[in-house]
Amino acid sequence: MSVVDKEYWYCVKHHRVESGDGLCASRHRLGPYPTEAEAARALETAEERNEAWESDPDWNDDVDAADDPRAEG
Repeated sequence: MSVVDKEYWYCVKHHRVESGDGLCASRHRLGPYPTEAEAARALETAEERNEAWESDPDWNDDVDAADDPRAEG
């Protein structure tokens, strides 16, 4: 892999950016990201995407929890 193709990951276990050899297990990583800066803000990116999905009318039917057969309770 050349320097141009370098990938960066964010480890949610250790709260750090990782790259190259010695990465944490994939279950602990977010990514890959093309830059270290993008990997460093991985949690913010995930939160922004979650908020976008939650407010997307194509994916949010605004079903009342009481009417949702999947709801616990």
